[in-house]
Amino acid sequence: MPQSNPAAATASKTRSATRHARTACRYARIVRIPGSDLDLRLVGYFTVVAEHANFGRAAAILHVAQPSLSRQIQRLEEHLGVRLFDRTPHGSPLTDAGRAFLPQAQALLRAAREAELTARDAGARREFTIGYVEDLVITSAVRRLRHRHPTARIRTRHLEWNDARALTDRRVDALVARAPLPFPTDRLHLTELWSEPRVLVVPTDHGLAAKESVTVDDLGDEALPHCPNAIPQWNDFGRLEPRPDGSAARNAPIDYESFEDKLDLVAEARTVLILAAGDRRPHLRPDLTTVPIEGIEPVHVVLATRAADTNPLINDLRNAWSSAAPT
Repeated sequence: MPQSNPAAATASKTRSATRHARTACRYARIVRIPGSDLDLRLVGYFTVVAEHANFGRAAAILHVAQPSLSRQIQRLEEHLGVRLFDRTPHGSPLTDAGRAFLPQAQALLRAAREAELTARDAGARREFTIGYVEDLVITSAVRRLRHRHPTARIRTRHLEWNDARALTDRRVDALVARAPLPFPTDRLHLTELWSEPRVLVVPTDHGLAAKESVTVDDLGDEALPHCPNAIPQWNDFGRLEPRPDGSAARNAPIDYESFEDKLDLVAEARTVLILAAGDRRPHLRPDLTTVPIEGIEPVHVVLATRAADTNPLINDLRNAWSSAAPT
């Protein structure tokens, strides 16, 4: 099984919970649900306690006293007329009502944040930012868009492959990436730009390195990386799961932080990788090679935008790809 990094995981959870708390406190002052007067500050507190299943840890993250937090959750429970948590000496797991309320509460906080960002973004757009990840080249399409809109401030920004908040936080207006994306896309609009076959990345002295192509069966018991922070569909696609016989790939027993770390681990024969054929990064290393994989779905490069965004530059950017994308 892949090694974990407890400190990194704890820090990630802390940042996530803190963002939830700040969001809830911000929107509690401006959003009320007609007829119910539901306080979003309490909803935000609820999501943090639910994430940690512990009032003490949640209180520390929220920077409030634990008795005060407990009272706030009791207020929410009284308002809803249900008990949301089972208070036990070992923690506070969600009740059935709490589990049912949690996804709606999270959606409510996201909707409140989107409402404010949309209001701020209304009217004339002074600038348009296009994000892209990995080694994707977007220059041709951006050049065409600038030619069509010479007065617009069109910028590009390279992002981390798993930056789930770039679109929702308005740091970028569009994102070019390889699908499936490693985060939920239910609030996004995806346009397929082009497809790329997939290849196996192995050391140059690997037993499969000299083959003209390989199939899933050739992979045998080869270990593949598993990203615990990505959605299951992303891991399944990158690991070719489930296999035709229903089996799962063996997890590479490794811990890594960057793509370059993974390439080092491939070179050390501790794992193999499955990538898009258009990804040029493995070819920068003399100790690695790629082998085409036959009989599997290709990678689809997509343009992702916010589903509710009506900026006309988005449609023009889509059109720019019709003659700029690889064939």
